[in-house]
Amino acid sequence: MTGPDGTVSLAEMLDERRHLLDIAEGMFGADAADRIVHETYRRWYALDDAERAAIAVPRAWLTRVAGGICLGLLAGGVRVRGGGDAVPVPVPEEADRRPPSGRPAVDPVTAWLRRHPESDQSDAALLARHDRVVRRFAAACGAGDTAALKDVLAGDAMVVSDGGGKVRAAAHPAHGADAVARFMTALLAGRPRTGVTVRSVNGRTGLLLHRTGRAVAVVGVSTAGPAVTAVWITLNPDKLRRWHASRPGRS
Repeated sequence: MTGPDGTVSLAEMLDERRHLLDIAEGMFGADAADRIVHETYRRWYALDDAERAAIAVPRAWLTRVAGGICLGLLAGGVRVRGGGDAVPVPVPEEADRRPPSGRPAVDPVTAWLRRHPESDQSDAALLARHDRVVRRFAAACGAGDTAALKDVLAGDAMVVSDGGGKVRAAAHPAHGADAVARFMTALLAGRPRTGVTVRSVNGRTGLLLHRTGRAVAVVGVSTAGPAVTAVWITLNPDKLRRWHASRPGRS
């Protein structure tokens, strides 16, 4: 399921990535396939917002790009089995974007952090309150209850997802309780539903999202008072490997 704002469900993300890997693995093997898929998604994120919005079926576009990369490698007679370097792993670029005033632009995440300087306090009482709020958030996520999600979200809540260039995650943060609630509902949609389990994430209560017994996302949550102020979602498969052994039934 893809939401009205372009949010991609976890089920769709994982199926899409598997589809692209299958294309590349058939020609070059598993090691090279991961780099080919990484390069495919790098080209997706290299598009500007208008270019991405103009693509009616992103999966078809990504399939053509992955196929083109494979054909280009074959045409060049390049050997990529066994960990060769024919497909470079891209390094994120730091763009120096300045507004007309000449002052450095402030990205949305930095702006949010400046507005919420107390969100990472860690004394026992605050941790206990944080735990209660996150468990309410987890229950709403697990039930797919958009209204309950809005009730636990601050009015200026934000959600940020990081696919590490390995899946088609959202390109920009979503802002506001309505947008964040829709984002989470769309993200967790699909059959079977994505499981939601409370876990310790970076020393505080967070969430582990799992499908068919495997971790598919780790979610850090920032809170202030009785509300969730920010949701930080790690989708990068490389960062999830140690979570696969975590038993979903435990909390």
